Amino acid sequence: MLRRVALVLLAFTLAGPLAAQQAKVDFGGLKQDTSLPVNVEADSLAVNNSDGTAVFTGNVEVVQGEMRLKAAEVKVEYGADGKGISRLHATGGVTLANQNDAARAQEAVYTIDSGTVVMTGEVLLTQGASTMAGQKLTIQLKDGTGVMEGRVSTTFIPGGN
Repeated sequence: MLRRVALVLLAFTLAGPLAAQQAKVDFGGLKQDTSLPVNVEADSLAVNNSDGTAVFTGNVEVVQGEMRLKAAEVKVEYGADGKGISRLHATGGVTLANQNDAARAQEAVYTIDSGTVVMTGEVLLTQGASTMAGQKLTIQLKDGTGVMEGRVSTTFIPGGN
């Protein structure tokens, strides 16, 4: 029995440093049709035609299908043609939510064409009753997968997911 306990402790000791650096996550609820229109609402908007950007500030909410992104400020970068949105850079208490999954961070960059969201700074992911925290979360919205990086901390609730 003591030998079995020692082997389990050894397995956790060896796996710990790997698990603490990166964790793959299934984001079934954050899977998204990235071809849907992107709607933005905010308290104010400043447009800069010379560099092809627009900055939304104050209670910003970005909606694409069932996905919602909320932040204090969102900078919108338009594509080369000046018509379509190529990238969103959200700062100030960013929340990304869809169905039962939600992620919070200090900032997020959403690249529309690739369907990639990179969230950084004290990231907290909530999936049902379970949580995961880290410093960087990269979500692939087209297939609903992601990777949490940096000192990863996880709390699983049995039967919660």
